Amino acid sequence: MRRVRYQVARSLDGFIAGPDDDFGWIIPEPSFDFEAHYAQFDTLLMGRRTYEVVRAAGQGFSGKQVLVASRTLDPEGHPGIEVVRDRLEERIRELRGGAGGDIWLYGGGELFSQLLAWGLVDTVEPAIIPILLGGGVPLLPSPAVRRQLTLRRHQAYPSGMMLLEYEVLKDG
Repeated sequence: MRRVRYQVARSLDGFIAGPDDDFGWIIPEPSFDFEAHYAQFDTLLMGRRTYEVVRAAGQGFSGKQVLVASRTLDPEGHPGIEVVRDRLEERIRELRGGAGGDIWLYGGGELFSQLLAWGLVDTVEPAIIPILLGGGVPLLPSPAVRRQLTLRRHQAYPSGMMLLEYEVLKDG
């Protein structure tokens, strides 16, 4: 079964974006091989806000299947992107059960919270950036479910970034 992996940069004080969706504080780590990392995934899953911010920044999604969870985004205006308006839980279960690589849950605290509640997140993999933002978009907005995590990997980088990988323990 394909895994849904929530990978996101976050500040030390728990924000995935600053005020007004600012992510300019996320600086590249020269020793981190982003290309090899990106190659682990064939599908990107994100909410509308994340999609719009990333697209406005000029980032592309070359060679990836992209799903955007949105009730307001016009699918016809976004060719090559699958806009999921209804049946999101069912669609993600279909993806997980199909063939392919891992699915990158790309940004979006609210989408993360919903998928976590449905039991559809397999790993939480924050890249902790050494900055205190003091406000912005939280990693996990309230209200949210409680989930036990087990640390699987960790790595420190010269910039002070810490990459962590936690497995989400399933209930029961």
